[in-house]
Amino acid sequence: MRPKLRPRFPTPASMSALSREFIAFAVACEAIRFGEFKTKAGRLSPYFLNTGQFNNGERVRKLAQFYAKAIVDSGIPFDMLFGAAYKGIPLVVGSAMGLAEAGRNVPFCFNRKEAKDHGEGGSTVGAPLVGKVLIVDDVISAGTAIRESVELIRSAGATPCGVVVSVDRMERGSGLLSATQEVAQSFGMPVVSIANLDDLIEFVRAQQSLAQYLRPINRYREQYGAKTNAS
Repeated sequence: MRPKLRPRFPTPASMSALSREFIAFAVACEAIRFGEFKTKAGRLSPYFLNTGQFNNGERVRKLAQFYAKAIVDSGIPFDMLFGAAYKGIPLVVGSAMGLAEAGRNVPFCFNRKEAKDHGEGGSTVGAPLVGKVLIVDDVISAGTAIRESVELIRSAGATPCGVVVSVDRMERGSGLLSATQEVAQSFGMPVVSIANLDDLIEFVRAQQSLAQYLRPINRYREQYGAKTNAS
């Protein structure tokens, strides 16, 4: 009998350790970069996350393990995964593969930017949207993509049950809450991240080669960070 495959997840298994390992991995892949970058909200950020840098088989395999571990540790009950086009597509596929490697085989689905009117047709690809659906994405900025995903899932008769992202930037949305907190409150569902800004600051503080970026990141957080821990 063939032995069951076991994932080689980062160790130790606590979320804080997982977060630190993820950030180290993302920095090594240049998925997290430091400097000056204009965000979708028009803010000049001293760091930037680009999941497009997870661009080969080994990087995606490892990224999938991080997502799968965060999903398992979250304890969120779900029946399937959903990824929003375009960046959410490789993330949802990878997460499903990571979960399968961990012993849980779940269906997944992603949307098309434009509905297809020939062949199989429809606005989604993959398994039908049914039951409790966990949304997989890279980051939450204004929350627009998540809102669109929620509407699409509900219109199919399924129930969005949570969101998992790679990094929570912990920035204010439209009010005092962070965009992540706004999504959690608006839709009454948990939002889980592999890492957040606190983890990034801790990582930068410990790296002498990145010391020059610590002050700009702290200033950015003072200016744009969420002013409350409410969720």
